[in-house]
Amino acid sequence: MTDNDTMPSSEAETSPEPESAQGGEPREAAETAPASLEARLAQAERERDDNRERMLRIAAEFENWKRRARRDQDDAQFKAKEQVLKDILEVADNLERALSSMGESTDAKAVRDGVSLVLRLFQQKLERHEVRPIEAKGKPFDPRVHEAVASVPSADVPVGAVLEELVKGYNLGERLLRPASVVVALAPPAATPASGSQGDA
Repeated sequence: MTDNDTMPSSEAETSPEPESAQGGEPREAAETAPASLEARLAQAERERDDNRERMLRIAAEFENWKRRARRDQDDAQFKAKEQVLKDILEVADNLERALSSMGESTDAKAVRDGVSLVLRLFQQKLERHEVRPIEAKGKPFDPRVHEAVASVPSADVPVGAVLEELVKGYNLGERLLRPASVVVALAPPAATPASGSQGDA
């Protein structure tokens, strides 16, 4: 008898280890995978919302910065022009006064025409810089553009209207460069009633 014949059959037919213990881990991983994906998706959505809010805040801050920059630029341009244009306005004022004092005499016609030409030239230059006169005479008094230097009773214009313009006012673009110096109309004094007759004759 050989050794192979004497070997017990139980040892020759060794069965493989059961797979039930090893098969539990993949099943648990398969069950936890959807929960992990949902958590990651929720995190990604939160990050997306946070990034969107951050971008909206940055965009709003940028728009505010642009508005402030434009306003600062407008202010700088206005101040750069303001004093020069005020000096020019004084020259225009003097030319207008000279024209008014000359009247319509024939002897002064040539001088008057020359001064008128210079004044028109000044006015054209002012227009190029967006400097325009403010309407005042006959208009209701507006403290934003008019400066009252006197008040006079008058029956010719409504109470509170500009009776006379002493110095013209000007706007620079949409902003006030110089208010108009004006005389404002007051109500005329009440008429004194005539005394009645002293009884019948």
